[in-house]
Parts: sequence; structure tokens; C-alpha cells
Amino acid sequence: MIFFVTSAQNQSDIIKEEAAQAGCTDIKPFVGGVEFQADLKAAYTFCLTSRVSTRVLLGLYEEDGIESTDDLYAASVRIPWEDWINPQLSFSVTETVKHTDWLNNSHFAAIRLKDAIADRIRSVYDGERPSVDVENPDVTFHLHLDDGHICWYVDFSGKALYKRGYRTDVTDAVLSEYLAAAVIWRSDWRKALDDEPGKRPVLLDPFCGAGTIAIEAALIASDTAPGIVTPGRTFAFQKLPGYDKELFESIKADLVAKSKEGRKNDIKIYAWDISPKAIRIAKANAQAAGVADLISFGVQDFTDITADEVPAPRGYVITDPPYGVRMEADEPMRLLYQQMGEKFSSLFLGWHIAILCGDQQLLSYVDMKPDRTNTVNNGGIPCQLAHYYVFSAEEKAERTARAEARKAERLAQPLNDTAQMVYNRLKKNLDAIVPLMEKQGVTCYRIYDADMPEFNAAIDMYEKNWIVLSEYEAPEEIPEEDAARRLQDLVDATERATGIDRDKIFVKTRSRQSGKKQYMKFNDTGKYFIVHENGCKFLVNFSDYLDTGLFLDHRPIRAEICEMAKGKRFLNLFCYTGSATVEAAKGGALSTVSVDASSTYLDWAQQNMRLNGYTSMNHFFYRSDVLQFLYDTYDRFDLIFCDPPTFSNSKGRNSFDVQRDHVDLIKACMMHLDTDGTLIFSCNFRRFHLAPFLDEDYEIEDITPQTIGDDFQRDPRIHYCFLIRHKAVRSAIPRFKEKVTLKAVLKKKENKEEDDDQ
Repeated sequence: MIFFVTSAQNQSDIIKEEAAQAGCTDIKPFVGGVEFQADLKAAYTFCLTSRVSTRVLLGLYEEDGIESTDDLYAASVRIPWEDWINPQLSFSVTETVKHTDWLNNSHFAAIRLKDAIADRIRSVYDGERPSVDVENPDVTFHLHLDDGHICWYVDFSGKALYKRGYRTDVTDAVLSEYLAAAVIWRSDWRKALDDEPGKRPVLLDPFCGAGTIAIEAALIASDTAPGIVTPGRTFAFQKLPGYDKELFESIKADLVAKSKEGRKNDIKIYAWDISPKAIRIAKANAQAAGVADLISFGVQDFTDITADEVPAPRGYVITDPPYGVRMEADEPMRLLYQQMGEKFSSLFLGWHIAILCGDQQLLSYVDMKPDRTNTVNNGGIPCQLAHYYVFSAEEKAERTARAEARKAERLAQPLNDTAQMVYNRLKKNLDAIVPLMEKQGVTCYRIYDADMPEFNAAIDMYEKNWIVLSEYEAPEEIPEEDAARRLQDLVDATERATGIDRDKIFVKTRSRQSGKKQYMKFNDTGKYFIVHENGCKFLVNFSDYLDTGLFLDHRPIRAEICEMAKGKRFLNLFCYTGSATVEAAKGGALSTVSVDASSTYLDWAQQNMRLNGYTSMNHFFYRSDVLQFLYDTYDRFDLIFCDPPTFSNSKGRNSFDVQRDHVDLIKACMMHLDTDGTLIFSCNFRRFHLAPFLDEDYEIEDITPQTIGDDFQRDPRIHYCFLIRHKAVRSAIPRFKEKVTLKAVLKKKENKEEDDDQ
């Protein structure tokens, strides 16, 4: 007999192993399920022992060339349904339809099959036909139609094979039994079960909820088949012709004996939850499953545990903590994951950790690097199962010693001549720039900017702890091996000159950006670090994007925004990660509005605001094309910061070219600028030139030199910056004649106004 077993996403490999253990043969995994051959013994065994499958279907017939509902009916009515059903039984029909253009409604296929079955039985039984019962049928048939190929099945197991029957109650967010079993199967705990005969490794679920993971683990550890958990449980095959009751009862008896023997194992499973109600429900469910004596339950706030409360020196954590999809995601949720990471990394040394989460961003707050991940689906929510191993103190010391030895060996080697040249230049730069930055209180700054033509790169240092080395793409005429060698020399020299470990030097290659490439995501680590500037904190990401999330060359502009923002209505256009908005809030802005077309960057901006404690109702974020936002809104602002990209060509909106479109952009900004307000317009296009006729309509001051930090003096074209105001306040704006700060300019303006009054 041929069977098809349905499964959830990415679980076919588990079912394949379950089928082999049950004695099935010719096992073939497919997307969404597994096909195999089995006799009644193997089929009964599989239904009783499978922990992950959702439904077992027995194949009846198949046919090709189905091109219409009439073909479907004609083929179906020829099948001897009387072998499976009679007028005294009820039936229902389910369907799966794929790639079938001629069928607008997939359910209509089930209706045509239902008609064919009823007509066939009526013809055999002199006009009598079985009734249809969709809730509790005696027999269920299934139709699978895919691009003209049709398969007919009879339901062998029943629709809910995965339901064990032990749930007496549930909590707000419930993990299905089959997914809990799959999560356990994916973890290292399953692999360690047979390491020591008669002893099962310790398992802990610190967010147990209704107890599903702990209960499924207890069933696995005690070799208890899920099909025998509930006494008297029935399966669909027990109502089908050919049911062998004696064989079925014999298989069940063997499984019961195996479970009794398995309970002699040394099983240590712990289930914690902060909710007393959840623990009460979990205990009741475990009692119904017959494994309550194998699990130690406890009301426990995981974020408050101490080293003495860790249940064993080594073990396994498998857990499904809340992740804000079924429950509201907010700052406490992020804090929870941060605290989880801290507890795991500091208290669970030598433990294996498996965390199921439907929000990859939350997983990044755990602040541990997973060894591997699995993608699963939990009630329609795509989830990541992240696996970690926390090194013991001895293992950490050993790894550190090996790393230090490798580093010492590497640093003991002399640099080659070219790397030595770069090293000398970097040391010279560091000797000059570091004391200056320390005096200014700056912790993130540039230490090299293509100083040597043959090493065309920019090197930025963050907090004296990380390096971002951005190499500008070599011309095509440079051989690839030469370019790679130069880059290696640059990395060697940077490590030697800064003393920063190589694993904290992030290398990127910059090329001319156009269209969507400017926002391309390179990796998906979700790893963020906190850096400081002007008393503010910012999240940066060194590996996932071309830029880190903080434009270091704009540091002076952001500082001046902080000085200018007090009591102002502030608008940040092309806000990116909102660093200017944070500075405006710090400076006492009355309100802030941040606009960007990227939801990723807007989320990042809101995280930066929350990180600095700015969570009031006066801060607004809009995902929108900037020009469209300006044309569609009527609000006015006292201070506007506009820092457009050089070029943008995102899906769903017109392309933007800063040289071509800056006039329209500036005019749109000025429509929203209050009479005595200030627009700060900045851009990074190296060949940018402001349209000269704008000076006829507005008072414009080129303040670029004053906004280039000391660490960027080697590249005065890193950006351009202008103060733009309405003509009505022309006389109030002085012209820069020397390098001064914006704060000084405004102070001169105030002094001049006082003189005029006198």
C-alpha cells in the first residue's frame, strides 16, 4: 500500500526518519509531506508513533489528463467507492488543488468528487446514497489535483493525528504538539539521549506556558508513543474495510511495554513560567499525559534567577518565549530578550540553548551567535529556531588562549614593505587625530581616508573597539589577485596599528551605488552595537548593510542641530536611522517628525529614539517618499534637516537625482518652513553644485567648511551643507568669512539684533 503523510513546513526529513523506524519502505520526501510504502503493521505503527506528522492518507488511484470539472467527475465516478463506503455510513471530502487554471474555486473540485461518490453508491445500492457529514464523518476522502494529475486518497489516520489528547486547558499563546516535538527533534538534546544508557540529559523550558515542550520531551525521554497517551484513542483506519483489530492491539501492547521500560530512565525535565496560572495548566496537562512525575514545575521569573537556581552544571534549554506576534511587542519584550541573553551567557555555562522565536529582530537582542538555525511555521507565523552553545569557563579560557596564541604568532611576523607603509601612515594619523578626538569627547571617527593612492579606502574607528574598513572598488585594470593582496596588507596594517582584534575589523567594498543597490542588505546577522556621540546613544550594525547606521561626517551638523532645536518644531527628511532626530530631541525640540521611504530605517530610527528615552507622543515617524510627503502635508516647521541620497530608484516611486531634483526638493521644503525658520540642506554628491538662481528666492549660506570635522579634513568634499532661510530674514543672516560654528553664527545674529534695537 502507498501512503502520503502531510507535514508542516520543513519537517519532511523528520517524518522520513519516523517512517523508517516504523518499518515503512520506499520513502520519498516531498514539499509538504512524505510518501512511502507500508503493510498494515508498519502503517499502524507509524500512526501510533509519529510525533511530527499531521495526517496519513492511503493512496487509492491516480490519473492524468484531467482538464475540466467534467473530466474530474467522469474519472471519479468510475472508481469503486463501494469498496470503502455504503449508504449507512457518512463521508466528507477534502481537497488540495495546485496549478489548475481551469478551476476558479478549489472547493468546487471537492463538490464534484462528492457528487461522483454519491452517484456511484446510488447506482450500486438501488438509489440509496451515503450522507455527507463534514464534522464527524465515518470516512473521509481526499482529492489532490496538480496540473491535470489527480490522486484519490482515503484518510487513514484522521485529520488531527498530532493531537495527543492531553490538553485540559491552554494559555494565551499555544505551541502545537507536533511543532514542539519537531523543535525537540532539531535540538541537540535528542542526539544526547543515548549518550549514557539509563540516563537522560537535563532539559529546561524556562517559558513553559501550557507545558507542551516539557510534556513532549517527557514522552520522548520515556519512549512513550504519542498514540498511546490517551487510552481508547481511535484512528480513522478503525472504520475502514480490512481493519485488523488483533494486529493493532498487539502493536499497542508492545508500545505500552516499551514505555514502561523507558520510564525507568533517569529523566530530569524542568518547566518554569512566571505565571502561576500557566504552571497550573501545565501540571494538569502533564497529569493527563501521564508524565507529571517526570517533570519538575516551578513558578519562576527567569530574569531573576541566580547561579544557585540553575538545575545542573550542564544541560539543554529548549524554549518558546513570547515574541510579540500574538502578544503585543514593546520595549519590555526587547528587554526580556536582552536579559535572556545575559542569563544564558553568564549562568548557563556548558549548556545547549534552543530558542523558538517569530521575530528575528528580538533574537538579535539575545546577543549570542547561533551555531545554526531552522525555519519553522507556528500557526501561520514564520519562526526561527536558533541553536546556541554557551562555552564553559574552561572552554572559554582554552579558546581565548588559542586565539591569543594565534594572534601573537601573527603579530610576531614582520609586515611586508607595502603593509609597513600603511602602518606608518596609520600610526601618524592616530598620533594626530586620537588626542584631538579625545579632547572633543568624540568616540567614533575616521582615521584614514585614501591617504595613499594605492590604498584607496576609508577606515573608521568606533569606540576604540571596532573598525569599519571600506575599500573602494578597484578599477577593472587592476588584477584581482593584486587587489586582494593590497586589501590584506591594509587589514594587517590596521590590526597592527590600532591593536583591535581582526575579528572586530569589518571589511566592506564600496562601488558606485545606483538604484536599489544603495539599500542592499549584505548579511542578516541582526547584530547591533551601541556607540556614543554628544551624550546620545546610537545603534550601529557593522555587517548587514553598506553603511553602519551613523554617518560620521555629519557629526558636526548633528551637534549644531542639538544646539538649534530648543523649542523648535523639527522635521528630519530622508531621516535614515534618525540620529539627527535624536540630537534634536536632546536639544529640547518641541516636536519631531522623521520621514523616510524605508521601513527598515524608520524602525531603526524609532529604536534609537527609545534607546535615548524619547518615547513621548511628540515624536512622529512617517514612511513616505519625501517629495510626496511634502506635497501632501501642510504642517510648518521651525527647523528642517534635509539630507537626500545622491540617487534613489526604489520600487513604487519616481527616481531621484540630487543634482537634477534638488531645486524642487528645496522649494518643497521651504513651503513648510516657518517665516523665521531654518532649512539645513546637506548632500554627499561630490560634484554637487547648488543652482545659482535659488539665491534669488532665498537667503543661502554655504557652511560646508564649518561642518567638516577634524577627522575628515583630508576630504573636504565628503559632503556639502547650506543654511537656507526666507528672504524676509536676509539681514539677520551673516556671511561666513572664516571657519566658525553654526552656534557662533547664531550668536552673532543675536548680538546684531541687540545692536539694531539700541
